Amino acid sequence: MSKFLGTGVALVTPFNEDLSVNHEALTNIVNYNIENGTDYLVICGTTGESVTLTKEEKKKVIQIIVQANHGRVPLVLGIGGNNTSSIIEEIQSTDLRDIDAILSVSPYYSKPTQEGIYQHFKAIAEASPVDVILYNVPGRTSKNMEPETTLRLANDFANVIGVKEAGNNMSQYYELIKNKPEDFLIISGDDDLALGVVLAGGAGVISVIGQAFPKEFSQMIKLGLQGDAKEAFKLHFKLMDVIGYIFAENNPAGIKAVLETLGLCADRVRLPLVSASQALKENIKSFVEAF
Repeated sequence: MSKFLGTGVALVTPFNEDLSVNHEALTNIVNYNIENGTDYLVICGTTGESVTLTKEEKKKVIQIIVQANHGRVPLVLGIGGNNTSSIIEEIQSTDLRDIDAILSVSPYYSKPTQEGIYQHFKAIAEASPVDVILYNVPGRTSKNMEPETTLRLANDFANVIGVKEAGNNMSQYYELIKNKPEDFLIISGDDDLALGVVLAGGAGVISVIGQAFPKEFSQMIKLGLQGDAKEAFKLHFKLMDVIGYIFAENNPAGIKAVLETLGLCADRVRLPLVSASQALKENIKSFVEAF
């Protein structure tokens, strides 16, 4: 059975008042998640504001999470971008001994053809000493990685083990689940669709809201994997409003506002992102207090 079955969470990077990385808060969030049922952790993804971290900060974040995890759950590291050669260089210069897989986003801004996307990931798969999870998020990259491209990569490279699909497109999920190789993982990157994806045959989720409510969210996914739709949907409906809230303005401002309300970290983000509005914070506070 795959180590990436169930609930992974895309960890935030908490900041101090001077916007330096808050190591203590990061350690606390890691422990909170592992102790409450999260199956694996994703480091330095979009939610971790990786594009605003320096190389040294990213290295330190990895080190803190590896130490806090202490081998308890698998770790996935975000290494992606739109400069293929620099991604390969980063893969080769990063200590991946404690990393179980890399999560690599489809190239953004450049808008390559499907063949360009295939060749990009071919180069990454051939360079990576660990497994690769593809990441398709057309809302951020402005280019959809078509199911044919994903499945071509899945069939051509043994170390391309799954895709985090975040196009908010249920028919695309269905197409991938229907036509995928047996062991290839279709992982939801859409918190609102995650349960439906799992019930259709998906492997689980890489979640944002899961790190705030790991017990309930991971239980929902477990029930979904067991085919217990009725009980799973009870949890889905319980979490539905807050999932809407955290994506209402920007990610990770929304999830950081939730984590601040829970006392896990401050809601600070780095520019060009800004903290959640007061109105949104009040909605989040009301939800958390009533949860």
